[in-house]
Amino acid sequence: MSKTTVVEQLTQDKLIKPPKFVAPYVHYETEVGSVAYGVSQKSSDIDIYGFCIPPKAMVFPHLEGHIPGFGRQKQRFEQYQQHGIKDEKNDVIWDLTIYSIVRFFMLCMENNPNMIESIFTPERCVQTCTPVAQLVRDKRQLFLHKGAWHKFKGFAYSQIHKMKNKNPEGKRVKLIETYGYDVKFAYHAVRLMDEAEQILSTHDLDLEHSRDKLIAIRNGEWTQQEVEDYFAQKEHDLEALYLQSTLRHSPDEQEVRTLLLECMEEAWGNLDGCFG
Repeated sequence: MSKTTVVEQLTQDKLIKPPKFVAPYVHYETEVGSVAYGVSQKSSDIDIYGFCIPPKAMVFPHLEGHIPGFGRQKQRFEQYQQHGIKDEKNDVIWDLTIYSIVRFFMLCMENNPNMIESIFTPERCVQTCTPVAQLVRDKRQLFLHKGAWHKFKGFAYSQIHKMKNKNPEGKRVKLIETYGYDVKFAYHAVRLMDEAEQILSTHDLDLEHSRDKLIAIRNGEWTQQEVEDYFAQKEHDLEALYLQSTLRHSPDEQEVRTLLLECMEEAWGNLDGCFG
């Protein structure tokens, strides 16, 4: 990996102090959020998701003689997260989350919306992508299954609930003063429902598919009632689509496991001794 990763650069600039094994083993970093949806406004915040592959013995502790459940346990790494990293040199604020590849795969396999989006970001958003990460992006449809509907719907309901909250804080106060309701929560709710529809109908995901609609909502061109009506109708339609969809009902855990091991082998050279 010749290109300096975001984690490496922020570490070199002494803005973060991740565990020593994180920076050298980062394989994937991508910008997520409004930039990936194509609806960003001028902002100094950059939200990065990605994964690293820790040393082999950290993933398979028995390689160093550790017995699970006996004695002092070897610390397991799942993620490194740091928010509000002020980078004065580049005049940006970073939000950074780097997962262990094992945790990353599990969350993607569960169809967590944030994680699914992170592997379907447009190429322009990808900051770091090694051959290992490219394997994941090439086979990203493998993670999709009908359980996405339940996950995305749950996240969407949360946004609708927040939209109706009349006790906003911080920047949210100005949104309500300007538009009469929280358009940011509104566009996220609509986005999540539209993404669920794509997954169920096309078995794929284009994060910029609803760009014009989302911009219109964010600009206050929809009323709150129109958002609520859209949400209700979309929920009704997607319940029917869920039953009709030919997408796999649940994840093919064996196929995902095979991809995970393929990634590890690519990173480590071999999996000697990893299994009994």
